[in-house]
Order: sequence, then structure tokens, then C-alpha cells
Amino acid sequence: MSRNFKFLMLCLFAVSSAVAQKFEMGKVSVEELQQRSHPADSSAEAAILFKKGETTFDYSPEQGFLMTTKVRTRIKIYKKEGYDWANFAQDYYKENNNSRERVSFSDAVTYNLENGKIVKSKLKSDGEFDEQVNKFWGRKKITMPNVREGSVIEYEYSVTSPNLTKLDDWDFQTSIPVNYSEYKTEFPEYFVYKTNQRGFVFPKVTTDKAMKSFLITGKERTGGEGFSTVKTTFTQDKIDYEATKTTYIAENLKALKDEDFVNNIHNYTAGVSHELSVIKYPNSPMKFLSTDWVSVAKNIYENDDFGAELNKSGYFEDDLKALTAGTTVIEEKIGAIYNYVKQHVKWNGFYGYSCNDGVRQAFKDKTGNVAEINLMLTAMLREAGFNANPVLVSTRSHGISFFPSRAAFNYVIAAIEYNGKTILLDATEKFALPGLLPTRDLNWLGRLIRKDGTSTEIDLMPSILSKETVSIIAGMDATGTITGKVRNVMTDYNALSFRQRYAGMKEDDYLERLENNNNNIAVSEYKRENEYELSKPLTETYSVSDSNDTEIIGDRIYITPLLFMNVKLNPFRQETREYPVDFTFPFEKKYSVTIDVPEGYTVESLPQNVNFATESKFGSFKYLIAQSGNKVQAVITLDVLASIVASDEYPVLRDFFQKVIDKQNEKIVFKKI
Repeated sequence: MSRNFKFLMLCLFAVSSAVAQKFEMGKVSVEELQQRSHPADSSAEAAILFKKGETTFDYSPEQGFLMTTKVRTRIKIYKKEGYDWANFAQDYYKENNNSRERVSFSDAVTYNLENGKIVKSKLKSDGEFDEQVNKFWGRKKITMPNVREGSVIEYEYSVTSPNLTKLDDWDFQTSIPVNYSEYKTEFPEYFVYKTNQRGFVFPKVTTDKAMKSFLITGKERTGGEGFSTVKTTFTQDKIDYEATKTTYIAENLKALKDEDFVNNIHNYTAGVSHELSVIKYPNSPMKFLSTDWVSVAKNIYENDDFGAELNKSGYFEDDLKALTAGTTVIEEKIGAIYNYVKQHVKWNGFYGYSCNDGVRQAFKDKTGNVAEINLMLTAMLREAGFNANPVLVSTRSHGISFFPSRAAFNYVIAAIEYNGKTILLDATEKFALPGLLPTRDLNWLGRLIRKDGTSTEIDLMPSILSKETVSIIAGMDATGTITGKVRNVMTDYNALSFRQRYAGMKEDDYLERLENNNNNIAVSEYKRENEYELSKPLTETYSVSDSNDTEIIGDRIYITPLLFMNVKLNPFRQETREYPVDFTFPFEKKYSVTIDVPEGYTVESLPQNVNFATESKFGSFKYLIAQSGNKVQAVITLDVLASIVASDEYPVLRDFFQKVIDKQNEKIVFKKI
């Protein structure tokens, strides 16, 4: 062997050893602790130095196959803003002993550099917490000790579960840089899993086969006849099987930055998910699971905490009769039942499509989770004679599932079908209405389940335009100070969003925000109408004084027609975009502006009228302006007709909004006479 070849082999061995050591728990280096910022992202508050997970299966004589996922993580904290990364929580299922999951933490240590030496702070019992989320779920949490800027933290946790149907999603990417992410699965031949990769970064994938085995212990009793003693003989049978090992590795992943108008960034996070699709034990017929959405919905409906709760009605019959007595108008009857449930049973903040304490108890306690409230609403509507059914939903925060799964849903609402239309209802939101769901529900498609267990897909996205109509009547003196009146009328989701955000806020706090958000105008004589009359448009009126939105140059005054409400920057400034643009709901924003020509001035020029739309008709813009006597009148209308605009349409959307912004910033010019 040549000297050069030996030297090369030694170098390769040294490199491979260093790489392997870098991903070992407890081997934190001084260099890692001394690092002040991430080499590829100086703005990062923290970084995942490595995260390694492995899911394996072991056979238990009492419970059969159990699935265990072990995760080892090392995180570097660069800034105080990254301290939250020193906290971690893992949910676990706990309803009964047969399906209960076990979560444990180990090797949780914070490392700091003090006087050139590495100091370890181990997690103690007072930093570990076990919380009850609801009847079905618990949550174990850790808070790492002695965390500061520059710390490196490590922890390991494992989750053992008899529920083999779905593995926890593995995210390679997150909101901070990830240096190295590795995930391994080892599936016995008896289980076939569907695999789905999401996001725009794909890991390196390798697959291998290996033989595994487990032991089955049996016992046999003999004797006992006559005077013979009973003997118990134990036997062990070794069962060999083939396992499929798959390894996913991703390195040097950039921080995933959330953007404006994104539904749920997790939908686009690089990751992998697995769902059990087939069970094929020896000498047994194959069992197919979660093969389609119809089967998933039917299984959920047949659950005692779901379908059975819809059949309970005795607890509300007297109240329902009183509510609907003498009412023949369908809309009024629906509204009466809906408002009764909304006001009688308050939402406790818990999601889920399964009841926790049940609809009867929720009715008695006047509080319940999502399922208890909306299944109660569905049952009452059915009892009143309506064709009402539950609709399974995945909320915006829960994300979008790519294949059939019970875990794809985390919420349930109600639906009424009549006269060829469907009305969706959610009684957990105090500002919602029949047909006007909380925005958390607006997540593409739901699954409506009928009494016979059949189901169908249903569009959750609103089709009506939510409108905001602003009227401004203003005058201006020779110094350029604008005074006038403003009236703002909001309908549907614009009104709902306003009520959620500002109802109950002190008026002084709201007015301060209103003034600051409109270029420091001065607001007086503020009034708000229909704040709690939900079926009516919400209206606010106020007087305004503004000296910041006029420009005087020589004998001319320059203003934009939208005055202090003018938008100067395009919300879509990126050249490219990977994610769809999610407006949540289609909307119209319309301004009617009347401006008195200042005394001693005349109109020298006005912007040109325009009317344009995108080719695919998801957006349109009209700009009409004219002089009438001593007044300038403008009507400016922006319509966005699609809730969601695909990423390949982003260049068109960006250019459309830029044209809108440019047009709105054109000036009216008044010239001194």
C-alpha cells in the first residue's frame, strides 16, 4: 500500500469519525459553545445542530406489536428570542390502558461555557411537567435549566404506542436553521404504510431489508389425572420476519420563514408522514385501513363519542319546543336554535371531533368542547325537522392532510341541506352566523356525514364577497389641513374579523390604534353601530383632521384621492413565491371620496380613469374620478374574487397589486388661482 493511499485513508477515517461524533449525545464541543451566530444565517435566534429520530416495532405478548419513536436533539441558542427553543412538549393518548401511550424524557442537559470550561446543567424533576389536555390527551413538557445566550441544549425523548395507524409527522425544516436531520423507520413485513413527502426540500432516501425476529411464549399443562401431579411446560417459538428499513437525511436546511397571506406554513414545511394502509398477518386475510375518505368518515361516525351522541335528544326537547313554537319561517327557526346553543353552551377552547364529557353533560354544565357544542346543535336541528348533519373539518392551524386518515380532522361543525343549498354552522364563535363560519374553519374542504354513514366532500370556502365600503367627505384649507367625515361599513367576514379584534376594546385604545394606522390623523366624534347586532353591517363614523397627507409646492397642492387611507407599498414585493396566496375570503374594498376644491384654487389635473382585471378574473380594479362644480369625486373599487391564488399565478397577482398601488398614489393637483 502506497504512503499517499494510507494518508488518504487516514484522512477519510478522521473525517467520518468527526462527523459521527458530531451527532452523538453528550459530545458537545467548545467550538459549538463559542459560536456566536449561525454560519449561514446571522439573524437566526437558534439552530438545530442535529435531530435524529427512529421508529421501530417490538412485539409484546400482552399487547402485540408496539411502536416506539426515539428522538435525539441538539439545539444552539444564539439570542434571547431563541429561549423558547429550550422548552419542548409532546402530546400522548391516554384514554384507556389498552391504547395508552407512554412518553419519557432522558439525557436532557444544558451546556454553557464558563471560564473556558464546559458546565453541564441537568434537567431536574421541577423542570418536567405532565398536563391534561382533555379526556383523551395528555401533554408532557420540559423546560431546560440555566439557558442563556450561547447555550447548547440536548434532550432525548421516546414515545411508545400500541396505536400503529399513524406515525407522528417528521419535519426536516422549521423556523430556525437545521444543520442535520435524520429519520429512520423500520416496518415489519406485516404492516404496509403509505408515505407522503411534503414541502419544497426533499431528503436523501435509502431503503434496506433486514431479518428480525421475536419470541412467542406458550404454556401447556399435563397430568392431574388420578394421583398424578399437574405439570406446566413453557415453550418458546421464534418468529422470523423481514423488516424494511428506510432512512431520510436532510442537511443544511434554511429557516422556513412565514409569509403574509399563508394559510398554515406547516403545509409547505419539508417533512414526511406515514399512515398504516394494510395489515397482512400470516394465514390471515389482508386488512385494508384508511383506504378512502368515505371509510374514514364512516368509522368516525360509528364511534360512540360521535354518532351515538347525535341520537340523544331528551335533554333539550322542552327547550326546543319553546324555541320553535309559533315560528314558521325557516331562517328564523334556524337562527333561534343556533343562537340558543351559542348562548347556552360556551366553548371551553378544546378542539376535536369526539365528545369529552358528552352532550348531556355539556348541556347541563353550559360548557363543552367543539364536538359537544356542534353535535348538540346538529341533533337539535334534526329534532326540529331539518336535514342536518355533522361536517368533519381540519382547521387552518391543523393543516391539510394528503391522504385519508382519522387524524386528518380535528374539528366538527354542522350543516343544513335544503332547497338545493347547504348552510354551514359553528356555534363555538359568538360573532359567527349561520353561513358565516369562524375563519379557523375556512380550510379548503370538509367531509359531511349523513345518518346512514355515507359522506361527501363539501367546500368550506366562502363564495360571497365580504365588503368594506368607506365614504369620505372632506374639505381643505390653504395650509393643506384636511377636515371631514368618515363612514366605514363592513359586512360578513370583514365585520366578523373587526368584531373579533376590537369588540370589548376600550374606545381610547382603539382610537389610538386607528389614528396611528392612518398616518397620525386626529379622530373625534367616534360612533360605532351594530357591534353586537350580528345580522346587520357593522358601521363606524368619525370626524377627522389630517395635516400629513397633502404636499404644497409653490402655488400647487398635491393629494391622493384616498388621503390618509392611501396604501403606498405593495403587500407582494417578493419576486417569486413558493406558497399559494391565501386571502381567507373573497372581498371588496370600495372608497367613495368627495373633496371640496380649496378656496382660491382650481383643479389643474386629475388622474385618468381606469378599469382593469386579471386574465383569470381573480382580481379587478375600477378607478373613476371627475370634477363636479367645486368638488372632486372619486369612486375606487378593488375586488379580490378568489380566497386562494395559486403560486404559479403569483407574478400576475404581484403585478396586479402593483398597478393598483401605483394608480392609488397618483395625485390630484390644485393650482392657486
